[in-house]
Amino acid sequence: QVQLVESGGGLVQAGGSLRLSCAASGRTFSSYAMGWFRQAPGKEREFVAAISRSGGTTYYPDSVKGRFTISRDNAKNTVYLQMNSLKPEDTAVYYCAGALSYSGYYYTHPKNYDYWGQGTQVTVSS
Repeated sequence: QVQLVESGGGLVQAGGSLRLSCAASGRTFSSYAMGWFRQAPGKEREFVAAISRSGGTTYYPDSVKGRFTISRDNAKNTVYLQMNSLKPEDTAVYYCAGALSYSGYYYTHPKNYDYWGQGTQVTVSS
């Protein structure tokens, strides 16, 4: 069992930056590929970023590529999402998720993830 707790959300002006953190419990964090998703009111959950177990492979959709960076520190059982050049359309609840995986794998669909955090609100004002 893995528990995930996000932090770092808040209110920021367009063009600003935020860094989200997701702390994981347990001693097997390095066995999990990790991902970030977001969900705005009335919309489906959207993939934002993914990272492999070692951190050597990352993947982003075009909507955030070049603005967001996912990283992880397996010694601290933590995954991060650095968000720069934020836009009002980035406003959503952001969730981190973990999936038991083979080395080098990452996942972009929510159904592939086994564990989810409770979410943290990010609001970008124009």
